[in-house]
Amino acid sequence: MKHELGISVYPDLSPLEEIEKYFELAGRYGVSRVFSSMFSVEGTKEEVLEYFRKLIVAAHKNNLKVSLDVNPMCFEKMGAKADDLSVFKSIDVDILRMDLSFGAAEDAKLVRNPYGITIEFNNAPKIVKGLLAQGIDAKDFYVCHNFYPQRYTAMKWEQFLEKNIELKACAKDLRIGAFISSTAPGTHGVWDAVCGLPTVERLRTLPIDLQARMLLATGNVDDILIGNAYATEEEFKRLQEVMQESEKLNGELDPTLKMLVDHGLISLDKQVKRLRVTLDPEVTEKEKEVLFDFFPHLDMGDSSEWIWRTRISRFKYSLPAEVLEPRACKDEMFAVGDVVMVNDNYKHYAGEIQIVKKPIVNDGTRNRIGHLDEDEYQMMELVYDGDLVEFLEK
Repeated sequence: MKHELGISVYPDLSPLEEIEKYFELAGRYGVSRVFSSMFSVEGTKEEVLEYFRKLIVAAHKNNLKVSLDVNPMCFEKMGAKADDLSVFKSIDVDILRMDLSFGAAEDAKLVRNPYGITIEFNNAPKIVKGLLAQGIDAKDFYVCHNFYPQRYTAMKWEQFLEKNIELKACAKDLRIGAFISSTAPGTHGVWDAVCGLPTVERLRTLPIDLQARMLLATGNVDDILIGNAYATEEEFKRLQEVMQESEKLNGELDPTLKMLVDHGLISLDKQVKRLRVTLDPEVTEKEKEVLFDFFPHLDMGDSSEWIWRTRISRFKYSLPAEVLEPRACKDEMFAVGDVVMVNDNYKHYAGEIQIVKKPIVNDGTRNRIGHLDEDEYQMMELVYDGDLVEFLEK
């Protein structure tokens, strides 16, 4: 299932001219969707409709789909019903996000609307089960988590993981969306949100691409939306890098990898987990080649509690023609989060990349090539046996 990246805008807090510029920026970096809250905008029915008509025209001009957050009170104000969404069709909206459910039977009417408007529901398995019981196909609607403006109030990480597992158990084809936050200064959002708008509290202050990589690494999040505005161009660059499906898997495989795949020893039918490494100042070009150009890295399911190890690269870089010279390191121990590479002092394993999970002795057989900082190291919780790993430069 292809992942989508979205943004959020707040017409009651920013002029349309600024929002249009944001659309143009976001559109250049792979953003395909815009979220906005219809019921938070004040005004008469005609005024609200006219504003969102203009906003939708601007979004469509930049190839962005528009999702509007609505609730029963908004429906009443707009003169809409579960079996009559014509007022929303009149402004050409793409997605309606239902902040509250109308009940299974009425929700099913929403999904079956004749206008092709996609309906997105809150993250409740009860809603999903109700729709499925009404004969609705999971491919015909979306589910999206809430965001949380107030600091320390967003979802527990474990609760988030469990909820998504429960949702996907209802239907594996169900699209699940969640929110992350820009960490740029001066962002804004609903209800005086100045501390970001994430779904999960743990992610609130992390670098934006790490937030996205952690959600993607769970394997159960399909769409990622930036809850607050405005994200910076640098943040969009980082997000574009991690949201794109890796093209390397579609290219010609290294002969060693191909042999292992052909013999059924490893599988490439897995999601790629991406780790961003802060390189050691003395890292060599050869070491960077092994780290970044060789792909995919993966363990064989038997790494110890001290290190995560990817053995595949050693089959290429331990050959006599390859040279991985030992590099002195004054530290007696390698620390948690250190990224090391076996050198020619242990030629049989030379080229093997390892991530330290418990401090290990520096016995001269490994070169430290980088480090996962404290925030980044959280990704290791989501790298499971046999997972494909791609390294990115910090």
